[in-house]
Amino acid sequence: MKKIARVAILVIAAGTGLAALTACGSNSASNGDSDSKGKTIALLLPETKTTRYEAFDKPLFEAKVKELCASCKVNYLNADQDASKQQQQAQSAITNGASVLVLDPVDGKAAAGVVKSAQSSKIPVVAYDRFVEGANYYLSFNNERVGELQGTALAEATGNKGKILMLNGAPTDPNAAQFKAGAHKVLDASGLKVVAEYDNPDWSPDNAQKFTSSQLTNIDPADLAGVYAANDGQAGGVIAALRSAGVKKMPPVTGQDAELAAIQRIVAGDQFMTIYKPIPIEANKAAEIAVDIANGKTVTGTTDFQGVKSFIFDPVVVTKDNVKDTVVKDNFYKVADICTADFKAACAAAGIS
Repeated sequence: MKKIARVAILVIAAGTGLAALTACGSNSASNGDSDSKGKTIALLLPETKTTRYEAFDKPLFEAKVKELCASCKVNYLNADQDASKQQQQAQSAITNGASVLVLDPVDGKAAAGVVKSAQSSKIPVVAYDRFVEGANYYLSFNNERVGELQGTALAEATGNKGKILMLNGAPTDPNAAQFKAGAHKVLDASGLKVVAEYDNPDWSPDNAQKFTSSQLTNIDPADLAGVYAANDGQAGGVIAALRSAGVKKMPPVTGQDAELAAIQRIVAGDQFMTIYKPIPIEANKAAEIAVDIANGKTVTGTTDFQGVKSFIFDPVVVTKDNVKDTVVKDNFYKVADICTADFKAACAAAGIS
């Protein structure tokens, strides 16, 4: 694999918030309207079970496009974890004359066909968050690094010994393979023993809960040192299964996406950590690229990832100790969002106010 030049993500200074993030590049808005009048940008996202897409990616992307190009239209399409549906949505966007496709694929391999179809119609494709071979551009976080950070956190939290369960993402998701590879790189070299491993076909929290419950018939919960869960939705399912099995003090459970429910579980001591990927940076950059393409402008500042011009960002570990210095400081969540009535005492104990 070619060396990836990483774009460092710095914790955003206090008080800037999402408003400052969406303000970047506003000086180009007046130039975009006349060039891209009536242009349509298709935004194709993969599913809704992961809360980030509807809560953050979609509205942030739409707001940034509107800021940069008031006359541009965003055609938003969600595939509900159905690769065939996404291919139909993409073909419809192509037929209807989209200027660019911003595609977060359900199935990375199947999406290569979408790229070829779009490009045959002279429509560029931006692979968003998940890699698609042959795309014109690609944006994501350093996904193998995500898995490494999760694995390292779990090894440290368990004292580097004991039995663990491992719940990975969907086999059709190219990011899931990278998370898994990064986690295995750390876990396979540790003193931890993976006693059961599961590739969740649709990232479903319900599937994660069922898998964990089934394993607890073979493993005494008291003997479980921890759980590697590739994202927060699965972490929630794991924790629900452990609680149903009578576990009062949760073993370390990993996660990813910094979902609000996960941050609350972390504050309460039920989930050990999550991976925070500042979505505004990714969504805003994708919108800037899409508008530049619609305007016929050159996209600059890229690095190379597997032969595709790319922007690769660094993820951040969030534990109880740095909730205030990450998601709260960046205004990703307000203290009031996290510290609802059920979590006020836990927030006070964690010094979050």
